[in-house]
This record gives sequence, structure tokens and C-alpha cells, in this order.
Amino acid sequence: MAYEDLKLKQPVQCADYDECSGFVINAIESIVDTAIKAGRNKIVINTNLKLGLPMENINKIAGPFVEAWAVEVFQDVVEDRNNKYALINVEAKERLYMADVILQFKKERKVECGVTAEVDVKATAEDIQSSGKSPNITSFQRIRTAYVDDPDYLFIILSLKHKVYSSKNAQTGLMDGIMEVVAHNAYDLKYLDATDISYNPALGSGQLQIRDIHYVTLIKRTTWDFCQLLDRKVLNSKKGFAGWLEMAEHNEWIKTDE
Repeated sequence: MAYEDLKLKQPVQCADYDECSGFVINAIESIVDTAIKAGRNKIVINTNLKLGLPMENINKIAGPFVEAWAVEVFQDVVEDRNNKYALINVEAKERLYMADVILQFKKERKVECGVTAEVDVKATAEDIQSSGKSPNITSFQRIRTAYVDDPDYLFIILSLKHKVYSSKNAQTGLMDGIMEVVAHNAYDLKYLDATDISYNPALGSGQLQIRDIHYVTLIKRTTWDFCQLLDRKVLNSKKGFAGWLEMAEHNEWIKTDE
């Protein structure tokens, strides 16, 4: 038995998927860009440490703060029911969920009237070259199954660059740590070039990673094309065909005669 001999379930995306993906990415980037330009891009952390935040390790704690900031930015928009981005719902997700936040937009379509996107927020330090450069995205098994269950599954990576500095608080005399979001990019995971996606088989079913989140190439492809791309990553790893087949059978990616 070989991969090519199997009858796999082939997810077929809707005709306007690409349009919906572009719509969501443009909205997300515009929302974040507006917040930055309006000066609503600072996270102030009060501390009783006289020297302020430990800058040499700041990248270890910055991620959760920046993720929380992004969720609040989206929540501020949705509170205006007439917002120009057509954002109608925001749902922050628990820590072990694949994404950090789910966004729902109103959009007129032939079949539906909305678009839902799951957004994974990744924080990288502008002044620390290697910080957050090659983030884990999610497990292969979970994301592969998500695309089979929903061929129109829209998974967005929101990359937020930040810088951190300290400022003396005039009232307390102590140092305030300030995280400032300074740049952003949003990508549809499905459109990342094959060379930008790496597969680490070490943990569970293996983790998908981005080689360098600051420099990616986008290539339009279908959901089924992306599933095959992910499969090849696993097949070419130490898990090989046997490891992939075990996951495929467990998650019912293969058609059966029953």
C-alpha cells in the first residue's frame, strides 16, 4: 500500500473562498493598523522593580500580553455595531485551542451572509532578532482534520511586532514597563509557500512551524492541495507513511466502503 493508492477524502472549498480570505485579511490588517496609528498600541505593565522589566527575558512574557491586546482591539471594534469592517462577533479562545480568537464578519455571499476566521496571534520582538522568528502554529493532526471537516476553514496568522522599554512613573517613582505594538502582517495559513512551512515530528502528531515569520511567500492553492502539501511534510519525516497512515485512519481522512 502507498499514499497514492489510497482513496482520500478530498475537501472542496467554495467558489468565493479566495475573496473571503482577502476580505478578512484586509479587515484584520486595517483594524490593527488603525489602532497603531491612533496611539492605542501600548501595553503598560506596572512593577515595583526599580530597574523595570528584565529586558533580556522580555520576549518570554510578551506573547500573552500582545495576544490579549489584539483581542481587546477586536472587541473595541465589535462594540460599534455599525463599524466599517463589518465585524459582528469576537470570541477569545482558551489556551489549548488552535487559535487565540475567532472573528465573524458580515459579508454578502451567494450562499451565506458571513465569514468566520480563526486567528492565531504571534508576537515577535522588533529589537531581538531571533525572538518569535520561527513560531509553532498547531499540530498537523488537528489542522489537517479541520480542513477535512470544513473545506472553507479559514486560519489566519496575525504577526505582531513589538518593542519594549521602561519609563519612570512620576507618581510612584517606579518604572513602568511599556510594550508597544509597532508593525503587523496577516497571512492565510493555506497560502504560505511550501518552503515557509516546516514540520517538527517530535511532539505528538508533530507541529507545523513557520521558518521565518518575517519573510514569507504567498501562493494561492486549494484546500485539497494544502492537505496534500501537509501530508508530504509528514511522509518525508521520520514518521513516514506508517505514522501518517495511523493518523489518517484515526481521523477518518480515508474513504471506506462501509
